[in-house]
Amino acid sequence: MPTWSIVPSLFWKAQVPYLARHLRVVTFDGRGSGTSDRPVGGESYVDCEYAEDAIAVLDATATGRAVLVALSRGDAWSVLAAARHPDRVTGIVAIAPASGSLIGAQAQEQQAWESTEDGIKYNRRYWLSGGYDDFVDWFFARMFPEPHSTKQIEDAVRWAHQIEPATLVDTTAGRLASESVVAACGEVKCPVLVIHGTDDRVRPHAIGERLAELTGGSLVLLEDSGHGVPAREPVRINLLIKEFVDRVHPVASQKRSSRALSRPPRALYLSSPIGLGHARRDLAIASELRKLRPDLQIDWLAQHPVTEVLGPAGERIHPASAWLATESAHVEDDAGEHDLHVFETFRRLDAVLVNNFMVFEDLLAAEPYDLVIGDEAWEVDYFLHENPRLKRSAFAWLTDFVGWLPMPDGGAREERLTTDYNLEMIEQRARLRRVRDRSVFVGNPDDVVALPFGPGLPAIREWTEENFDFSGYVTGFDPPDTGERSALRRRIGVRPDEKLCVVTVGGSGVGESLLRRVLDAVPFVRKLVPGLRFLVVTGPRIDPLSLPRCDGVAVHGFLPDLHRHLAACDLAVVQGGLTTCMELTASRRPFIFVPLRHHFEQNFHVRHRLARYGAGRCMTYEDVVEPEALAAAMAAEIGREVGYRPVETDGAVRAAALLADLL
Repeated sequence: MPTWSIVPSLFWKAQVPYLARHLRVVTFDGRGSGTSDRPVGGESYVDCEYAEDAIAVLDATATGRAVLVALSRGDAWSVLAAARHPDRVTGIVAIAPASGSLIGAQAQEQQAWESTEDGIKYNRRYWLSGGYDDFVDWFFARMFPEPHSTKQIEDAVRWAHQIEPATLVDTTAGRLASESVVAACGEVKCPVLVIHGTDDRVRPHAIGERLAELTGGSLVLLEDSGHGVPAREPVRINLLIKEFVDRVHPVASQKRSSRALSRPPRALYLSSPIGLGHARRDLAIASELRKLRPDLQIDWLAQHPVTEVLGPAGERIHPASAWLATESAHVEDDAGEHDLHVFETFRRLDAVLVNNFMVFEDLLAAEPYDLVIGDEAWEVDYFLHENPRLKRSAFAWLTDFVGWLPMPDGGAREERLTTDYNLEMIEQRARLRRVRDRSVFVGNPDDVVALPFGPGLPAIREWTEENFDFSGYVTGFDPPDTGERSALRRRIGVRPDEKLCVVTVGGSGVGESLLRRVLDAVPFVRKLVPGLRFLVVTGPRIDPLSLPRCDGVAVHGFLPDLHRHLAACDLAVVQGGLTTCMELTASRRPFIFVPLRHHFEQNFHVRHRLARYGAGRCMTYEDVVEPEALAAAMAAEIGREVGYRPVETDGAVRAAALLADLL
């Protein structure tokens, strides 16, 4: 159901994907919001109009009967629809109901609404006389009183500015002119579930209690929760809605279970889809884990492009992976020219992350696993901390960086937001250490940046040392010696007297602009280094045919053995992704890396680690604008003798040992 027109139906973005996997879901923008019309006058926004709109939408979508799920103002419209059309409504879920008439508050609200006194923000005169923006900020801060609600508030404020104040005035006038729904509550015959936060600062939970009482419904009070719980606590709300619908419309199901001691141990491995680097190291860890536990069965919950590595390796990708929402495509949509503001992109992934956690939750509810391994599976780590009762198995968390960091041009806002995200993580770990049975940093203590999490917060390195075990870096291969490198070069067709430059940008499509910059420089560098050959690897998400053709350049798509080509090259030009850079470091190859602009991980965490190894030459994207400048840098680096710090080769063994004792 729609809610108050200050937000559109996009408010349900954390619910629709999950529920739509199990049920038919219909949403619509209510009158006055989103893409629906904005009639003028309060009489167009009385409760009965919205109720009839809902029935009209059921008709238009050929929906015979439905459970109505309502937030805030939608409670009255759902009650009226159920009372007047009992054959069409099979149940009501009323979240944070807002009908003040249920507790006799309507006259008081009318008086405040029409008041000419100063200082009243929920007030007709204040909105129309220039106070609307201030009201919006004030209202949504009250709607989301829970700490660390910055993203939910920002979404709601943005939506509110898509509505004219005069329209919101009309919607409120219509609400206040509507009849009390007390009588209609007594006519509701379908099951009702009321959900209300005890810290709701928009509408007191006494309204929810009264609605449950008048309809004979069930009541769930969410301790310390505010008014916007579908956005702020999406996992809990999703499960409550689904459980209610399953009671109203039971579906026959079959489940099989086995005695834990009679089946082999099972692990579910989650590998981050942002790039391909995690896949190779995760395969190496899984291989070592199987050596320690030969009877272990490993399933993978993974998506493209990670599946491009797992499938050919013979790994079992769980069928539930098909339900995962793509993260890589979202990242590419967010990217500019060699520019990815990865922190903001992650924040905009919120609905994707909720969906993917719900896929994980469904899978764990249906199948037994003894261990879940999450390699930067951010949604699983976050929502398990938010919902610790959903933890069903041992859980190990792997990462190669700790701490969100603001980019210099992000100003005070970005520093405030990254600090808030870091603080939430610190608080989660302090309060719920039992959620993670093992936290593994893929690297060594000195690989962690020596920066604070934010003003007044701990130092990242010290906190990480206190909260993580360290596996050392995991390359997934043994670096070749001189003889092996010569054999590799012969295998890929490089003669002893030839020079090879490998250019690659990882598993996402974000790197196409850098590939084009390098191709522009090819004629210039081939003049400086006659006969230089280029191998350009686009990865699985960039079409090789989309790039121009150049003499001396071979263009390939995804290469599963890319690390071998990197080990055989005389120079590589890459983005600032950790895996590729560390593979080059381990193989002691000269390379130029160009971190994505606004990618804090590449610009801070990866760059710090590479500096510790004394590896690579960092150039900014601006440095490579002119082809001649890039060509000169490549010519200076090619074939250079390097003195990198050695990269350990036992990282996968150490990581597997840390995981094995959880089985």
